[in-house]
Amino acid sequence: MKTPNNPGVWELVSRPGVRNLLISSACGVSGFVTLAISMGVHVYSLSGREFDIALVGLAEFLPTFLLVLPAGALADRVDRRSLAAVGYTAEALVALAGVGYVLAGGTAVWPLLLLTVCYGAARGFVNPAARALPANVVSREDLPRLIPAQSTVWQLGIVITPLLVGVLYGAGPEYTFAAIAFLNLVAACAVKTVRLHSLQERIIQTSGFRTAIEGFHLVRKTPLLLAAIGLDLFAVLLGGVIALGPAICVDLVDAPASAAFWIRSACGIGAAATALFLTKMPLRRKIGPRLMQAIAIFGILHIGVAFSSSLLLTLLLFAGAAAADMVSVFIRTSIVPLATPDSIRGRVLAVEAVFIGASNELGAFESGITAEWFGLRPAIVIAGLSTLVVVALFAVFVPDLRNLDRFEDIGV
Repeated sequence: MKTPNNPGVWELVSRPGVRNLLISSACGVSGFVTLAISMGVHVYSLSGREFDIALVGLAEFLPTFLLVLPAGALADRVDRRSLAAVGYTAEALVALAGVGYVLAGGTAVWPLLLLTVCYGAARGFVNPAARALPANVVSREDLPRLIPAQSTVWQLGIVITPLLVGVLYGAGPEYTFAAIAFLNLVAACAVKTVRLHSLQERIIQTSGFRTAIEGFHLVRKTPLLLAAIGLDLFAVLLGGVIALGPAICVDLVDAPASAAFWIRSACGIGAAATALFLTKMPLRRKIGPRLMQAIAIFGILHIGVAFSSSLLLTLLLFAGAAAADMVSVFIRTSIVPLATPDSIRGRVLAVEAVFIGASNELGAFESGITAEWFGLRPAIVIAGLSTLVVVALFAVFVPDLRNLDRFEDIGV
């Protein structure tokens, strides 16, 4: 119900600060997804080696992982809007360098990998700053509405981008890189003009390793933070199978490998629809149990994928799994900032970002190895069962999460 202290979602989104934050989020994630897809396609078109596609993923991940501590610390020392804007601008410059390389007729792979590393480094600074901003843009009471609204624009970008990338890349890869630059420049302008609801608490001591690692220490000594991040990390690391999409299409549902793009879009649709629903009707009670139930459903639906011989059913199962995953994302991304003091929030969110990012990248590697060792269908079943085991272990041994009822119960 809409009240003065509980605004409707459209009233919330109409606020200048929230609107500009969502614009920057939509453009930023669209630029990132476009680069990830386009760079992989362009590298493969030049070399014809799947190994080079793997190197693109590694080039995206390593800078973010290596910069997690200093980037998180910096996000707590400076204006987060300015840091995010500088990061988005750096991403745009990298994309423009890609335009130049393509127009110059470059055919070597290593310069593209270097550009990907530079883009990943810029992304490493954008992530903690942008992730920490929502808690400064709205009140604690409005944050559970803003998080799914932001997730909705992310997922819309993930749904729409794969459909547009092919058209842009078909016209020429230089157009794709130019579009990435444009999206990131829009994101930089939007985030710089975000209005804050509460002033950011900044640390004033000299930055260093000791300051930066405080994010790890807080996560480690706060059971609720550790559980929220750890449950998602292990569930995706052990249970994610979307990286096997091409093999699933060819070997299980008798479809072309290119149908894997449909799987990506189906996941985006399921997640976006759920995020939109949560924007209008956010979860308010039994938060901890809902998180565990959502991840359990994620695992069960992936087991269903192993036994599906229909492309349509497989798409529906992946969409359902993505919807369940979005519930867990909504809960986790609400718990983490609420359980973290503002003065250290950037460092904690940087830790969360790199852990969740690692689970996606390493999860793809793990699922591929498992499929190679045991076969495709058994690998998918093992992934789903592993997710259920992880949920059961957290339910038994982490009472702080199991007994969490409302977001308002979270203290800092």
